[in-house]
Amino acid sequence: MKRHTALALAAVLGLAAARPVAAHGDEHHEATRRYDPAKVEETAFGREGDPKKVVRTIRLDMADTMRFTPADVTIRRGQTVRFVVHNSGKLLHEMVLGTAEALKAHAELMKKFPEMEHADPNMAHVKPGANGQIVWQFTKAGEFQFACLQPGHFEAGMVGRLSVK
Repeated sequence: MKRHTALALAAVLGLAAARPVAAHGDEHHEATRRYDPAKVEETAFGREGDPKKVVRTIRLDMADTMRFTPADVTIRRGQTVRFVVHNSGKLLHEMVLGTAEALKAHAELMKKFPEMEHADPNMAHVKPGANGQIVWQFTKAGEFQFACLQPGHFEAGMVGRLSVK
């Protein structure tokens, strides 16, 4: 178990060192990120989307009740979606897209390293009263999740379901 955690930490830190980073809570990095098709990486749940190819905008709210509204989203495979996420609470929240397993592992790392810095295209860190966004292309069908991985938020149930049909 310790070896698995050490390997996961090494992988996350390795990824963080390989790309530019922004601190958690810096919602401005989403707006300044430039889409570069040469740097897009395929994941188990899709890839960063081209903002010029967005076919649907989905608005979500994050609240201090540790809930997303809506908490269930259905998308068609192949769609490029813009998520506009509003933080109506007084705490920092984030939306991170991923598989259930990856989000759980990342939440565990966030508990151990709450100041961890990273800025991947599948996440938006949003200060109270502000908005963030994610543009994502869902290339694979399946059941995925979105979650707030701020320490304690994931454990309190701040998780949503993403169905790609």
